[in-house]
Amino acid sequence: MNIFRRLFKIGEAETNSAIDKMEDPIKMTEQGIRDMKSDLEKSLEALAQVKALAIRAKNDQDEFQNKVDEYQNKAIIILKKAQAEELEVAEADRLAKLALVQKEGAEKQLLRAKEESVKFDNNVDQLQKNIQSIKSNISNWENELKTLKARVKVSNATKNLNKQMAELDSTGTVSMLERMKEKVAQEEALAEAYGDIAGASKSVDEEIDNAVDTSKAKADNDLEKLKEQLGMKTSKDN
Repeated sequence: MNIFRRLFKIGEAETNSAIDKMEDPIKMTEQGIRDMKSDLEKSLEALAQVKALAIRAKNDQDEFQNKVDEYQNKAIIILKKAQAEELEVAEADRLAKLALVQKEGAEKQLLRAKEESVKFDNNVDQLQKNIQSIKSNISNWENELKTLKARVKVSNATKNLNKQMAELDSTGTVSMLERMKEKVAQEEALAEAYGDIAGASKSVDEEIDNAVDTSKAKADNDLEKLKEQLGMKTSKDN
């Protein structure tokens, strides 16, 4: 059908290149679904019209069949009246012939009505198949659209994340962090070095103080002075 050939040129050689050039495949798909629904509405209208014609042809068929039967019965009645001498034979033959002529005309109309009825019934069947096909395609496309929207969300999220990761590295953030780690390690080593130096200086002072032992010498001196004040013998007197 032209309906399906028109939609996105599916199945044609240029489909792939056409899709590649689409700026927004979701919008294009949504528009395609709207077009299919519009075609569905037109097909439903056409189906209603053809069904009306089929009903009309069926009614005509019944009407012309009744006329055929009616003129047949009238011709029989006329001939019976002639047989019963209620009508002259010549007049009865004339009227019976007229009835049969009308019957023949009704038979032709009946035949045409039957042919039209068959044709319209076939058209109805074909339209119903087309409508069912359109409905099925709309359902499939709507499901495809849901999947496409989900895939677009995932791909956009992945793209943005990958872009952020790429920009994070490209802006030198990782390198900057590495330099900061190196600087901190250097500062920590420097602090440790100063600590070693400070510890070394303190050890030297302690060695000197231990060698001089100024606290013991002062205590001895204070003891001698106290003994002198008390009039006691000191180590000097010995």
